[in-house]
Amino acid sequence: MNKAELAEAIAARVGVTKKEAEDMVEAFTDITTQNLQMNGEVVLAGFGTFSARVRAGRMGVNPQKISEQIQINPTKVAKFKAGKNLKEALKKSQHTTTAAAPVPEVSVPTV
Repeated sequence: MNKAELAEAIAARVGVTKKEAEDMVEAFTDITTQNLQMNGEVVLAGFGTFSARVRAGRMGVNPQKISEQIQINPTKVAKFKAGKNLKEALKKSQHTTTAAAPVPEVSVPTV
């Protein structure tokens, strides 16, 4: 699902226009981004937590010259930690999709 599809689903669920839903999605992404830039976090109870953290610098390998090592600098990255309700929903869907998945028939050619 991309941003436009998400806005369309929100519009249908909430009963607003597609443009209003697009504005809501855009506002959410802007506010979340600004908050993470200031080392804050966005907590959506039951869904999860968006946070920013600094990934430590390390030694890496130059992909063009694999015998050469390069220093990779520390960098700020976004992190998402799934909440309890999201984890439980995914576990439930995993059990239902694997149990209900039909077994494909294989045709064997006769010789």
